[in-house]
Amino acid sequence: MNRKFVAKSNYVLRKVLNSEDNVDILREFIEVILNIKIKKAGINPYLEKRKKNLPAEENFGIADLRIQTEDKEELNIGIQMIDGEHVLTKMFLYFAQIHFNQSEYGDNRNLTKTITINILDFIFTKRTKYHSKMILKDKKMMGIYKDCLEMHVIELPKFKINENKEITLKEAWINYLKGENIEKAIRRSKKIKKLDNLLNTYWQDEVME
Repeated sequence: MNRKFVAKSNYVLRKVLNSEDNVDILREFIEVILNIKIKKAGINPYLEKRKKNLPAEENFGIADLRIQTEDKEELNIGIQMIDGEHVLTKMFLYFAQIHFNQSEYGDNRNLTKTITINILDFIFTKRTKYHSKMILKDKKMMGIYKDCLEMHVIELPKFKINENKEITLKEAWINYLKGENIEKAIRRSKKIKKLDNLLNTYWQDEVME
């Protein structure tokens, strides 16, 4: 994994990215991972407002966003990195936190479908693909959603790049997260370059808290 993420990966990226000034970075990442086009995106305030009061087991995740696609579908999106212990538990706990915390926002929004993106620096599933999707379908479970629960799993060690081909935007993001071909990834995306600059500044100015 990219060494700039090593220490408390979720914490560092949450500090760097949870700003409306940097929603454009999160927006591009979500678009390439979920293969959607986003019309509007904004950061949900829950984690930032309550971060000092959250118990340790809930104080995780990089970002929590509400987006509207170009097809006018509204979605709740959560992104987190996971270490090698209690992986499924962490996936389900995070999904539950992001989904049900919609009631905390106080702006009369409708409850929407939640999708989480889980980034792993180790092999977890038996599937050969580095990007897999877990879906639970139950019309009675969480309202009227077609797919009640949707969790994406990115297993970085499974990703292999073809050096002879031009990398796609998605491949650039996975390369950057994995810490390989970083310069090529930065050249491929202005948003990745922006994130890299933000991380460089963070580590230069880091103060222990």
